[in-house]
Amino acid sequence: MLGAGSGRTTAPEGLRAPKAGGLASCPSLACLTGHPWREPMEGAEEEPVVQCPVCLQQLPGAHINSHLDQCLQAGEGEAEPGSSPSCKRPRLAAAPPGSQAQGEPEEARPAAAPTIFSLFHKGRGGGQSPATPGWKSGAEREEAARKPEDGGSAAAGCGARLAQKLEGKPLAEQLRPDTLGDYVGQERVLGAQTLLRSLLESHEIPSLILWGPPGCGKTTLAHIIANSSKKNGTRFVTLSATSAKTNDVRDVISQAQNEKRLFKRKTILFIDEIHRFNKSQQDTFLPHVECGTVTLIGATTENPSFQVNAALLSRCRVIVLEKLSVEAMEVILMRAVRSLGVQVLGQGDQHGNSATGSSSSKSSEFPVYIEEKALNTLAYLCDGDARTGLNGLQLAVQARLAAERTTPLNITKGGSADGILITEEHVKEGLQRSHILYDRAGEEHYNCISALHKSMRGSDENASLYWLARMLEGGEDPLYVARRLVRFASEDIGLADPLALTQAVAAYQGCHFIGMPECEVILAQCVVYFARAPKSIEVYRAYSNVKECLRMHTGPLPPVPLHLRNAPTRLMKNLGYGKGYKYNPMYKEPVEQDYLPEELKGTDFFKERKT
Repeated sequence: MLGAGSGRTTAPEGLRAPKAGGLASCPSLACLTGHPWREPMEGAEEEPVVQCPVCLQQLPGAHINSHLDQCLQAGEGEAEPGSSPSCKRPRLAAAPPGSQAQGEPEEARPAAAPTIFSLFHKGRGGGQSPATPGWKSGAEREEAARKPEDGGSAAAGCGARLAQKLEGKPLAEQLRPDTLGDYVGQERVLGAQTLLRSLLESHEIPSLILWGPPGCGKTTLAHIIANSSKKNGTRFVTLSATSAKTNDVRDVISQAQNEKRLFKRKTILFIDEIHRFNKSQQDTFLPHVECGTVTLIGATTENPSFQVNAALLSRCRVIVLEKLSVEAMEVILMRAVRSLGVQVLGQGDQHGNSATGSSSSKSSEFPVYIEEKALNTLAYLCDGDARTGLNGLQLAVQARLAAERTTPLNITKGGSADGILITEEHVKEGLQRSHILYDRAGEEHYNCISALHKSMRGSDENASLYWLARMLEGGEDPLYVARRLVRFASEDIGLADPLALTQAVAAYQGCHFIGMPECEVILAQCVVYFARAPKSIEVYRAYSNVKECLRMHTGPLPPVPLHLRNAPTRLMKNLGYGKGYKYNPMYKEPVEQDYLPEELKGTDFFKERKT
């Protein structure tokens, strides 16, 4: 016999029969009309009886197939709790063993509501029926969850809801905007009337190289383009150069060729950290970007002039994204606070006073507050990096929630909870120090060394020390700085203070001997010495004039005069090498002798050359 809890709808082997010819002969009419199934008349041949797993009716095995078809097709929706069993009900579990007396007639059995195990409606939970003691509907369970009994459970409920929002993806990924209207910052390249914004809004997306510091919105902009392109019917494929190989790129290009040939469908290929691809891997894109098979969008934190092939750069438009301003960071953090349901306390506000940042009723019941000063401090400390700012906010909130799990909320006389407060100190504790943006091999590396060089040249000792500290605290190699100081000693100080070169070489050796952090004061001493030293570019300018003379010379270079040539062999002496040369130490008076070629006779490279 087929049990009620079985997941199969077929009768035992040998008992299946072909479907009935008409609705009138189908025993499922009993299920549809609610009348019980009548036992066969006396004298008739007994047929094996099976139980319908849908409506729990006892049926002859020959009619179970058609009955199941009618039961499963007739019921679209789920009956209300407490209604009589019908084929519109979801599957019901069989009654537990021992719940009915052996041999008790069906009419005498009590009508017990069976337990519901829905296979088609997953909204039911716990497998409980409405008749089960303690059963609650979904609305009642939510209402019970919203009404904690005391302050401790209020804190637990508030913390659980907020912690659930912060679980899984980082906050920076959760709050990534989907449209250009929500994109904050970068007004210079994505403002209302800019060319790039007009192209993006009209879905005319050219090949782009997005260049900017971390957290400025490169990946977010690509995410917005992806959402827009999918709505427009364009394929958007994302690869990361940190993990993708050349074969992955070729597979995407092959698919793009098929899509374009068969369906006239465009493909946009986004390569994150494109500078991680070497030159030969970047060459893979060239013919396909040229002919329009794919539209390439690359994101990089490195200077494309150094890290991207010149041929690929000529086929793409470079978009320079700057680090976000403090105002833009405040807008981003305020949006994050509102999405979390955290209220912002302004200057002089107390826990119970009105606060901005959330209009949710849940937040007003069990509030979590953050000081406005804390958000401002976080906006300054993250140094224009939205990812760092959002992650710092997430860390501060999670730390306060973890602390409040062991400390119940303070309950006022009115029975309300003070709430959880996030202060400026909590934000600073999470970040520890200002987020220093510095990349030893990137654009900021060259920017800072250039600033140091120009500050020493301008005799600004304070600025020189500042840029030196920016580099060393950011993790720069001290020997690199020392090498640049050796160059500066001859380039900018030169003969005005010949001891500057000795000071620079000594600083380099000192850094090599003891390393960081002890050598930082050696570099600081050398930098201050150079900033205060007199400057002379006489040697540097003279050598630059010589190089210019060589570059501007037309025709073959003039030969070395014969009297200046060495003559180690007899043949060379016979050819006139060294003939007429005057050995200067042999003469007490000045020697009149030419040392430049005839074409350059009388040239003075130390004089200012006319341009």
